[in-house]
Amino acid sequence: MIAVKENKVYTIDENSKNTYLSQGFDICDDSGKVIEYSPTGTVSRAEYTKVLAELAELKSKKGKGNVSES
Repeated sequence: MIAVKENKVYTIDENSKNTYLSQGFDICDDSGKVIEYSPTGTVSRAEYTKVLAELAELKSKKGKGNVSES
């Protein structure tokens, strides 16, 4: 697995995952897909992902004429 923060990328094992998370690194699998986001972000990644999903849903509804513009 890989620890990623800004332009730093480290190959890590399961034992060091929590250490890197606490230092602000996101943890990715070997293909680069994020497994776990750092809990130290100012906006939690879970909340960010939720908002992105809601935005995508609203955009798709707008394209179908279900949402009026304000």
